[in-house]
Amino acid sequence: MPPRRDSFSGSLVGQCLGDALGFPVEGYMADVCRQYVAGILRSGRAGAVGRPPFAFGQYTDDSQLARELLISFRERGKFDPGDYALRIAALFSEERVVGRGAATEAAAARLAAGVPWEEAGTPPPAAGNGSAMRAGPAGLLFHDDPQGLIRAAVDQGRITHRDSRCSAGAVCIAGAVALCVQGGAIEPGSFLARLREWAGSVDGSMADALRDLTEWIRLPPAEAVVLIGRAGREGEPEKEGMGITPFVIGSVLWSLYAFLRSPGDYWETICMAISGGGDTDTTAAMAGAVSGAHLGLDAIPPLLSRRLTDRGTWGYDELVELAEQCFKMRASG
Repeated sequence: MPPRRDSFSGSLVGQCLGDALGFPVEGYMADVCRQYVAGILRSGRAGAVGRPPFAFGQYTDDSQLARELLISFRERGKFDPGDYALRIAALFSEERVVGRGAATEAAAARLAAGVPWEEAGTPPPAAGNGSAMRAGPAGLLFHDDPQGLIRAAVDQGRITHRDSRCSAGAVCIAGAVALCVQGGAIEPGSFLARLREWAGSVDGSMADALRDLTEWIRLPPAEAVVLIGRAGREGEPEKEGMGITPFVIGSVLWSLYAFLRSPGDYWETICMAISGGGDTDTTAAMAGAVSGAHLGLDAIPPLLSRRLTDRGTWGYDELVELAEQCFKMRASG
C-alpha cells in the first residue's frame, strides 16, 4: 500500500508537538507529570504553559535533530550520514540546540573537531535515547525497505551513540513509524513481533524487552510504568517516583506502550507518554512521531500544532512543507 502524504507531515508535526507538550515537565517526578496531564492537558489548558525562558510551542533537540535528518535528505536526495553528521555538529556549534543531551553534545564536539562520523559516537556503556528520539524520519524514508531502514536507523544513531542498545532503540522507533506508514489496523502482538525481529538483529537485550512489553501492554499504566522503568536495568539501584529516565530501553518501551494503548487517539497517546514522568519531552516526541505517522496530520490538534516554533523559525507551515517535499521525493523514487 503506498504511503499517505499526511503520514510524513503527521509524523514530523506529531513528534514536534509531543516534544513541546512534554518539555514543560521534562525531568519532573511522575506524580508532578500526572498532575500536569490532569490539570493542564486534559482540562483544555494545553498551550498555557511553557518552559521559561521559552513560551509554549518550543520543541527541543529531539525534534530539531529529527528535522535536520529530513533536511539532509531533501538537500542530498538520499540518506547521507556524513552530511547529517555535519548538520548535528553545526546545530551544537552554533548554539541552536534546546535541551541538549550530554552524550550527543560530546559527540558533536568530536565531529566539529574533525573526527569522522563513524568514530565520533559516545562509546558504551552510555546508552541514552539520543539516537532513538530522532529516528522517526528513517522510518518515513525507508518504510518499504526493512534492511535499508535498519541500516539508516543504526547509522544515523551511531553518529552520536555507539552502544548497540541505542542502535536497537533507533530501529524500534524507525520501525514503528514505518509500520504505521504502511497503513492498516494496529494489533499490538504482531506490531511488537516485527519490531522485535528488526531490533533483535542489532541487540538482544532490546529484543528481550520488546517480548516483555507484549505482556506489559495489558497492564494498567501504574503497574506498567514500574516494570518498563526497570527494563534492562536489573540490579541497579531503584529511584522510586522518578519516572522514565533517558535510558534507551525504558524510554523506547514507554513510548511504544503509550501508542499501543490508544493507537486511534493522538492526544491520549501524548498524555500517556507524559504521565510516565522523567524524560517526558523525549517519550512524547517518540510516541508522537509514531502516532502521527499512523493517524496523519488531521488527527493532531491544529490550534496547538500551529504554535510550534524553534525560536521563531521552523514553525508548523515550514515543518509541513519539509515533510511534503520529502514525501514527494520518496514517492518519485
